[in-house]
Amino acid sequence: MISSTDTSAIDWPSPLPDCLQARRHGSIVQLTLNRPAKRNCLSDELVIGLQAFFSVMPRDVKGVVIHGAGDCFCSGLDLNELKETGTQEGMQTSIIGQRLNDTVQFCRVPVVAVLHGAVIGGGLELAAAAHVRIAEPSAFYALPEGTRGIFLGSGGSVRLPRLIGTAAVMDMMLSGRVYEAQEAHDRLRLTQYLVGEGEGVAQGLAIAQKIAANAPMANFAIIQGLPRIADQDATTGLFSELLMATVAQNEEEAKERLRNFIERKADKVARPQ
Repeated sequence: MISSTDTSAIDWPSPLPDCLQARRHGSIVQLTLNRPAKRNCLSDELVIGLQAFFSVMPRDVKGVVIHGAGDCFCSGLDLNELKETGTQEGMQTSIIGQRLNDTVQFCRVPVVAVLHGAVIGGGLELAAAAHVRIAEPSAFYALPEGTRGIFLGSGGSVRLPRLIGTAAVMDMMLSGRVYEAQEAHDRLRLTQYLVGEGEGVAQGLAIAQKIAANAPMANFAIIQGLPRIADQDATTGLFSELLMATVAQNEEEAKERLRNFIERKADKVARPQ
């Protein structure tokens, strides 16, 4: 397991604002939302910085773990920047948010989100775009858009119903219902892992490193192909699956891994201890 303290600062290809911090753990980058005094709410500067980060991914990076500094993951949009906007500016804000979360979802490498404290509105939309979500017990989730007189604008109305169901999303938006980490994990299946308080980053780094050990083409097929296939009709999806399977298994690394398994040089899948 990689220690969460075994880090080194890095220079990213695109300059990052002070509200973002990136540190290297070998081939894994730990990305920190760094506005703790503002509960890491999504300012224009932070959103643009995230877009720059995920748009330019060095070839030797194999995974990203994103989390929040301080007491929260992300408390949503910075409403101080939203309150005075008109229709055109509001649409532009939504376009930028949708573009960011599309970039996260279809990033070249797997993205693991570590969630603690407030995961609200736009913060939950960002978490939904990640490939793996890990929650600490302090995490809580809300979509207070109905009470604020607004609507999801960064892709959440597309991703969240697929994750937790339309009825749950509608209830959260209409009634302001808040889910604690345990209930969201057990009932909604919003997160894949629930760990102890303060253990999320170390677990996220360990999972990201494990994923990074996969064949690169297999990871690419899973990240890029699976969500698109899920949105296709059955016939088109089956054809897309055929193409992705053929491409992945004809990579030389895949052939070597299969040979190692057949020759008993690779471990079999075992029952969890």
